[in-house]
Amino acid sequence: MLGAALLVLPAAAIAEEASPLAHYVQARAASSAGDAEQASAAFAAILASEPDNELVAAQALSHAVAAGDWTLALAAARTLERRNALQPDVRFLLLADAFRSRDWARAEQQIDLIEREQLFGFAVPVLRAWRAQGSRRGDPMSFLPEEGLEGASASYAAEHRTLIGITRGQVDDPQRIISELAAAGSRSMRLRFAAAAALGERRKRAAALALLDGQDPATAAARALLERRQLRGAIDTPAAGLAELLVRLSLDLHAQNLTPLALSFTRIATWLAPENSESWMVAAELLAQRGHEREAIALLDRVAASDPFGAQARDLRVRLLVQAEEGERALAQAAAAVEGPAASMSDWLRLGEVQLATDRPAEAATAFARAIETHRPEDQSTHLWALWLMRGSAHDQADQWPEAKAALEEAYRLAPEQPLVLNYLGYAQLERRENVEEAERLVREAHRLAPDSAAITDSLGWALFLKGQLPEAIQLLEQAAQGEPADVEINEHLGDAYYAAGRRNEARFAWRAALVYAEGEDAERLNGKIRSGPRIATR
Repeated sequence: MLGAALLVLPAAAIAEEASPLAHYVQARAASSAGDAEQASAAFAAILASEPDNELVAAQALSHAVAAGDWTLALAAARTLERRNALQPDVRFLLLADAFRSRDWARAEQQIDLIEREQLFGFAVPVLRAWRAQGSRRGDPMSFLPEEGLEGASASYAAEHRTLIGITRGQVDDPQRIISELAAAGSRSMRLRFAAAAALGERRKRAAALALLDGQDPATAAARALLERRQLRGAIDTPAAGLAELLVRLSLDLHAQNLTPLALSFTRIATWLAPENSESWMVAAELLAQRGHEREAIALLDRVAASDPFGAQARDLRVRLLVQAEEGERALAQAAAAVEGPAASMSDWLRLGEVQLATDRPAEAATAFARAIETHRPEDQSTHLWALWLMRGSAHDQADQWPEAKAALEEAYRLAPEQPLVLNYLGYAQLERRENVEEAERLVREAHRLAPDSAAITDSLGWALFLKGQLPEAIQLLEQAAQGEPADVEINEHLGDAYYAAGRRNEARFAWRAALVYAEGEDAERLNGKIRSGPRIATR
């Protein structure tokens, strides 16, 4: 890695020197600063002067794919291919370029290489099927038999057999489509919308509408677009098919903690099928997880407000703004969404969550109350009891205990077997030494229902501590601390219990563990305990 001193060279000096090293420094510095355009220009200049530099090509490729600079990405990939240094995943970029340009001979060459390199060989049947569909040479379905494929190949083929079948006019039975796409799990809704768009384009409106039978906001939005003949996102071209394959690959890779590779696949998908809102949202999520919230927010601008997933994109944008410490901007966007009589439960919920994140708990409680008022039975994304729980939590954080208790009791009435509700209502009363026997019963029941929850185990341990049952309390609190070693409150409770049992050194060790993550008043209180112990045996 180049020394930090190089990164402070003035831009004028870099431009004047114009050496490969200067361009390299400029590229790395611009990339680190988030200036994608300048970084791309610098990387392109290096590749032009050193077309066989594998190190620069690899770094240029990584930057270009993340930034969506496909001219630079392809130039870098071809350099690596020429030098026999191309990684197997980069083959998909070259394949995507062949699919976009409808160069089926070149596409076949890349598919052959993907098969030979084996790492992504399970995707080859789907790739050959879409190539056959695009080139009109051979039967695409012959590559996707219902029997004969195994493992990941069979799973991937099943989705695309249905999608290609719709494109070829061989599948238009709504129930069959729903059944076959159900295996896609959380992606099945997006695939149903794509299937409905494809059927709509083929004037099979009744079948398309049958795929959009539901009252959730996304389905209702898709249905409205279909009725206006504006539903987009059909997966009916090789480019769109490859994009969908890459989105699934991305999600599968991310589940295996291979996020950088997953991000590359998703960004290629956005290039192949920019109308696929799912690819933009997945790419934004993955970018944010790598600490690039602002770049992720920019990607979400590609999802139209009228898109069936427009509301989800707004939710994600607001959440990323909070993560990027742009709370006021997040608050402004969330507040704008609730203006007017058409504001939905989700809009009010989003506002309340942002108000909590920006330390406005009393205002959040009001927003959650409006979410409760606008909740409908078809709002399956958030249960009514959960809204009451959030309202109670907001009142609690605003030091409005009577209102908090009333909201929590309503949540308990609606969901008497929800561990989160039982624990919150019980623990909040324990903290106030109020209704202690009933509070202990609630947290005991929560612990019975969710014995692996560190927070709930802590609540029960604290209840026993308050009753003076120190051995049992310490056992539970130690278990909770093992489950959540970075939790401030759990470690403080454990320290208090140790101290009360006369185990002073262990108490200070637990308080120091809590202090590592504590801030503000919590840190001040813990420092006082470390110096001289708690003023009383219980807080």
